[in-house]
This record gives sequence, structure tokens and C-alpha cells, in this order.
Amino acid sequence: MSTPKTRTGLTAVALSVTLVLGCGANTEEEAVSLESTDARLSYGIGLRMGERMAADAMTIDVAAYAAGLEDAMTGAEPQLTTEEIDAEMTAFQERRQAEAEAERTALAQSNLEAGRAHMEELSARGEVQTTESGLQYIVVEAGEGDNPVAADSVEVHYEGRLIDGTVFDSSFERGQTVTFGLTQVIPGWTEGLQLMKPGAKFKFIIPPELGYGEGGAGQMIGPNATLLFDVELIAVVPREDS
Repeated sequence: MSTPKTRTGLTAVALSVTLVLGCGANTEEEAVSLESTDARLSYGIGLRMGERMAADAMTIDVAAYAAGLEDAMTGAEPQLTTEEIDAEMTAFQERRQAEAEAERTALAQSNLEAGRAHMEELSARGEVQTTESGLQYIVVEAGEGDNPVAADSVEVHYEGRLIDGTVFDSSFERGQTVTFGLTQVIPGWTEGLQLMKPGAKFKFIIPPELGYGEGGAGQMIGPNATLLFDVELIAVVPREDS
């Protein structure tokens, strides 16, 4: 491979990179020129692919990867059969799946223990009330009127947080209330809102069995997460009698 032309300053750095193939005492360093459009494009493609692999925590033998790429681009006879390649890829996917499941199981246990400790600490506070199901709540403002029943719909403002204070949803931030049926939400909400009257403001501390359980929800609510909500009941929309 040709040697890059001599340049000065950052330009030379930008146009020359050292590619390391192999490992140990047999490491071979070869200067790669990024002068041509093809070279720069090729480097960019390789870099982007490498970044994705690194983000996925993949362990790659760079020399073997380069050999496979070269064989494909030159039409050389593959050094592994299709069946051998498929077997390795299947084994890799199974390992990754097992690792991900182990991580999720550990996270679920950690979240469960942290949530229980948090609720145990709160239970010592006189303002915190606990229902038979395990729902904890604090009455901030009592409100007036009739409590909703499970068949009703309600209009609420709310903010949801994890026990570390991370906000995962907030109608207050959106500046718009939400209306839904009491049977359309997590059990902790179905139960807790029936304790409220219009105008009431409560704090809910919802254990995972009354929330999203081991499955979690979305990117922010992990498995067995205990959820904290500030809820304001704006209005009750009574069921229509048929």
C-alpha cells in the first residue's frame, strides 16, 4: 500500500490512520492512506460499522473480519461453509439472549428490593396510608364530591417518577389533562383514584405488582419498578346507564 504524501498540521492526521491487524507479537501495523474518495468512503463505512458493533458490545477479531470482507469483495472461495457460519451466528445470538435475560433478571431483583426498602421506609411516616393490596398513598388535598367507581372515566393531571426521582411521564409538563376509563390503567391507579374526590390531590406509591410488574414499560420503567405519582383528580365522568 502506498505511503501518504507528507502533510502538516491536523490535515495529515485526518488523512492518515494506523490499522492494526492480528494480536500479540505478530501485530502488524500498516499505514492506510485516506487520500482518495474510495479510501475515505471505505474508512467511513468501516468506522460506522465498528461503532455499531462496539455499541452492541460485540467482540470482533478484526483480522478475521477483514479476511471475510476481502474474500467477499474479491470473490474468493469462502473459508467457512454457509452451515458453519449460520451455526456460529445462531450460537452468538443465543449467548446474547441468555446474557440479556440474566441482566434483566438481576435488574428485576434489584428494583424489587430497592422498591420494597423505599416503601418500608415510607410506611413509618404517619401521613402514608397503605391499603390491603399494598398501595401506599398520601392525601395532599381531600377534594369534594363523589368518588369515582371502576366503571367511570376520570380527568386527571399527573406526574410519574421512579424512586430515584427520574420523571418518566408528566401531563403537567405537557400542559394538558388526560381522560381515561378506570379499567384502562394499571391496578394501582384503578384502586387509588377510587379513593379520591374531584379536586383531590394524592401521592401514590405503587409497588410493581400493582404497576407494570416484571415486564416493565418502555425504555424508562424497568422490571419490578416501584412507581411514584402525583395525581390531581380534575373531574369524574360518570358511566352511562343503558
